[in-house]
Amino acid sequence: MTRSLNPVAWGSRWPNAFLLLIIAAAMFALILLVYQTLESEREEREQTRETSQIIEQLQRVETAALNGETGQRGYLITLDRRYLDPYVRGREQIGPALRELQELIGSGATLRQKELLDQIDTLARSKFAEMQESVSLLAEGRLLDARRAVLTDEGQETMERLLRSLREMENIEREILAEQAQETARIEGRVLPLLGTLIALLILSMILGSRLVGRAARAEAEAAQAAAVGEARDRADLLARELNHRVKNLFAVVLAIVQMSARDKPEAKPVTDAIAQRIRALLTAHEVSQGELERPVASLEQLVETSLAPYRSQKQTATIEGPQVMLPAKHVTPLGLILHELTTNAVKYGAWAHGGSISVEWEHAEDTVRMTWRESGVTIVDEPEHKGFGSLLMNSAARQFGGEVTRDFTRDGLLVTIDLPVPGQASSLASTNAEI
Repeated sequence: MTRSLNPVAWGSRWPNAFLLLIIAAAMFALILLVYQTLESEREEREQTRETSQIIEQLQRVETAALNGETGQRGYLITLDRRYLDPYVRGREQIGPALRELQELIGSGATLRQKELLDQIDTLARSKFAEMQESVSLLAEGRLLDARRAVLTDEGQETMERLLRSLREMENIEREILAEQAQETARIEGRVLPLLGTLIALLILSMILGSRLVGRAARAEAEAAQAAAVGEARDRADLLARELNHRVKNLFAVVLAIVQMSARDKPEAKPVTDAIAQRIRALLTAHEVSQGELERPVASLEQLVETSLAPYRSQKQTATIEGPQVMLPAKHVTPLGLILHELTTNAVKYGAWAHGGSISVEWEHAEDTVRMTWRESGVTIVDEPEHKGFGSLLMNSAARQFGGEVTRDFTRDGLLVTIDLPVPGQASSLASTNAEI
């Protein structure tokens, strides 16, 4: 049997599709930014390594020329061949240094770099040829001719032009490295703004998603017959699960980017760690807000047992007594928060911290369950002057299930009364008693 598409149902679905499209686009932008950041950092590292090698070879050329000139002048002044050692070392170094420089700059050089490379090669070889000529004249005993050749301005001018060319080439390489570093910084500067945008988008998607799910469920209920109500609820639940799954994936991707950003920058690790902790806290809040939709009811006794179990022992005893009560699923999370807060307080400050015991009892009358949490074995002299965060948390949780929490500080210990509204479908059976 073929059914036509319901216009009302389609009208409630297109916002969901639009929201999922926005999330997909955000994930694509995030992946693209990660790729660009990693690629830019790789190029910067490669450029830094290449620039360092080029500058090192430029310095080798300069050192070889200066050593050669020093040895030549020393030999000319003293006529002692021992002073030729710097000249010999410079002559041996200049050739390999020029070849290595040519290979490093390679075909990717700019036009000006190629011109400077040719000038450096020509000037360096010309300078060593001039020095070789004077050294040969001295070796032949022609001292006056050698001094006459040295005293001309040609050799000095060649050395000055060579040093200027070396300095200009070094400055060009440093400018290239600085431009690459600026480009990397520009790309990295987009990480935090995009991260903030994605977190805002996640929060907005959760808010819009909850509204859209509720709106879709109402539209399905109004448009369909009684037999189609279950199907509408299944679709709404599936949409909620799919949205929750995608939101968690986005949290995981954002968290991975934050941690990856500090991998090569130890100085940024404290900042990224702080951002990561806030993202984890946001994810935890999102998971708690989802509740346990797949469990329609839960046992009150089991909830109390679960809350006490991690700390209960032969020395830290607890008595649990009350009729069997099945709680609606929406009551489980807020009541569990209250029990968890009372248990941890007992371990840190209350009965279990001083060798005392805990008694948890409840009574079921009509649509209300009154639970009593009683601690004994600890002497309380004065009641606390102000309420801390734990008190605010318990009051807030009580408002979520429409109940009330009352605390009394007796001389024997803390006494807490919890009034818990229970719908008519909750059942009360035989009482149980368990003690360690």
